[in-house]
Amino acid sequence: MDKNLLVDFGKRLKALREEKGLKQREMADIMEIKLRQYQRYEYGEVSVPMEILNFFADFFGVTTDYLLGREENHEP
Repeated sequence: MDKNLLVDFGKRLKALREEKGLKQREMADIMEIKLRQYQRYEYGEVSVPMEILNFFADFFGVTTDYLLGREENHEP
């Protein structure tokens, strides 16, 4: 993933998390990962493995295309 894609992904991830009223720590706990690792996804610092991408899509009820910026609307 290029840096712009990672940053855009992180912005979408943050917005979805905030829509659910969750803190970063809560997301890390749900995912059973360290807080810093979750933050790296949200800040666009690291590539997102396919398993994690699928988890986010399922958890937030959006498509992977939405998370990757390939479609604009995440509403059903």
